[in-house]
Amino acid sequence: MKRIFARATMAHQYQPAVSIIIATYNSAELLPECFASIASQTFRSIEIVIVDGGSTDDTEKLVRNFTSFPVIFHQEKDRGIYDALNRGTKLANGRWFYFMGSDDLLLPGFSQLAKQMRDPKTIYYGDSEPFHRLPGPVNFILLIGKFSKYRLAKHCMNHQVILYPAGIFKKYQYELKYKVSADYALNIRAWGDQDFRRKYVPLLIARYNVTGFSSVNSDSLFEKDKPDIIKESMGLGMYLRYRFKMIKKKILRN
Repeated sequence: MKRIFARATMAHQYQPAVSIIIATYNSAELLPECFASIASQTFRSIEIVIVDGGSTDDTEKLVRNFTSFPVIFHQEKDRGIYDALNRGTKLANGRWFYFMGSDDLLLPGFSQLAKQMRDPKTIYYGDSEPFHRLPGPVNFILLIGKFSKYRLAKHCMNHQVILYPAGIFKKYQYELKYKVSADYALNIRAWGDQDFRRKYVPLLIARYNVTGFSSVNSDSLFEKDKPDIIKESMGLGMYLRYRFKMIKKKILRN
């Protein structure tokens, strides 16, 4: 059964600059801290889009009680995280879309970056820092800094550092056949698209839970398709450069 509600404020009668899209499923334990990090932002032209897969806990109650920003809540069984995020892009009204998990946290740098955004054809991105929600030390390094096409071809960037222009999702969606790396596939396509520019701003904008879904799962289908996605989106030259690097790496490993 599909359930949707939306709550706006009187002061929010214009298109928001940023739609924060969050896929949830029985996330009541995590949402208070996530919501608190959003509520603390000094940048106020924000709406929240919650796409819920049919939670049976207090998720809906927490969403209804969150009043810091306008909220759209969509509850319907989905085919996974990327299906939920695709639905979120169709509900969102912002000029830029930002995706975070209910187990992630926004930092003050998010507002600092959002206040600098001007060009609706530009993908803005910053940095994130890792944290560990499970006992034990953090043994995970997030790549930070500026991404060239070649760097992106070699390495996945953190999904939680990127604010995408809404126009990206008029051309692309998350491909559901990639269960773990659909965001990586989309980023390769976006970085290779000449209709959009990319701007790196050296700010920490989020704390990323390194024990989340993508950290404990692999995506063999994406790894198989990745060279062809690079070739299609970034051109033959980048494809050959990437293939040469992978062959060299394999030789050195052996």
